Amino acid sequence: MDSVSALLDSIADVGRDAFRGGYSRGVYTGAELTLREWFAEEARRRGLAVETDRNGILWGWWDAGEGGRAGALVTGSHLDSVPGGGAYDGPLGVTSALAAVDLLRARGVRPNRSLAVAVFPEEEGSRFGVSCLGSRLLTGAIDADAARNLTDADGVTFAEASRAAGIDPAHLGRDDGTLANIGDFVELHVEQGRGLIDLDSAVAVGSTVLGHGRWRLSVSGQGNHAGTTLMADRADPMIAAAQIVLAVRSVARAEDGARATVGRLQPVPGGTNVIASRVDLWLDIRHEDDAVTAALVERIHGKAQMAAAFEGCSVNLTAESRSGTVSFDPALQRTLQNSLKGAPLLPTGAGHDAAVLSGLVPAAMLYVRNPTGVSHSPEEFVERDDADAGAAALADVLEDLL
Repeated sequence: MDSVSALLDSIADVGRDAFRGGYSRGVYTGAELTLREWFAEEARRRGLAVETDRNGILWGWWDAGEGGRAGALVTGSHLDSVPGGGAYDGPLGVTSALAAVDLLRARGVRPNRSLAVAVFPEEEGSRFGVSCLGSRLLTGAIDADAARNLTDADGVTFAEASRAAGIDPAHLGRDDGTLANIGDFVELHVEQGRGLIDLDSAVAVGSTVLGHGRWRLSVSGQGNHAGTTLMADRADPMIAAAQIVLAVRSVARAEDGARATVGRLQPVPGGTNVIASRVDLWLDIRHEDDAVTAALVERIHGKAQMAAAFEGCSVNLTAESRSGTVSFDPALQRTLQNSLKGAPLLPTGAGHDAAVLSGLVPAAMLYVRNPTGVSHSPEEFVERDDADAGAAALADVLEDLL
């Protein structure tokens, strides 16, 4: 029986990023494919039947005999990361699920319904720009053709990347057969803020996920030579982009509970001695009230248009993904609280596959304390004792639900 920390240690060298620090494990890149193979091996070592569905979701099945798989209990998370991310965002949920299977077997649990550990691809959206892409495809929350045509920074489409990973892109899309196999879904995840530090608790039960979305602002100007173009003669989209970044901060600060971030900026063509012809900015906005989120986008777009016009440029806004505020299934949430006496309820501003699935199946979340309060960064951390407590809590929940 392996501890969560031992499982995490076994993949600690996969996808290390020497430039950014931390880990870069983009979906269907070498690092993430290695982790998928690692998961398959660990699942088989536990007697789980490993399958990959048509959307690239990995499944490790503990079948309950004559009961079949319909209405199974499912847990799991993801293995991909943001660029330069921490070691726990995603893998903690997968390793805890494997450790929970070990604990259930050690307790002599005999499931009266099937149990599965699932690994969802492209949860972070770091390669193809849409978060929770695997669960969105499964549930039909994204059009399959739109997903196939998504491109990464090198111009590789999601269809091409899927095919290279052994997944036929022609069959991507909503999968009612697989959805019917999910009776309940419980995802464990590292907490990505300070909630459990302040509550002085190792584990919490998830309550809500803030509504959030991603938009791309493309500022177009006049590309030109950096040395021969006078300052007064420029239509420089980089200057407008800088003003837009500052406007995003001011708009978000003026609205209680809002979070707005420009985490990526890309000039085209991107030469040091070139005035850019276009600058793309990616905008992440979150708020518990979906109407407020929409209003924030509108205000930011208005300020972006003014900043662009002042520099002789234009700007175009494109929505890339959007999710409303999610409240997890009340009955399942109560079951988790009854299993884990004293575990607090905790909302989050971070998106998860459980939130996407919650529209179609009962879903719930457990969070494990991060003593740094920092995530999407190499500083993300989980103490070994807390990791063990999380796996034990997950096993308790699964045992009660089984």
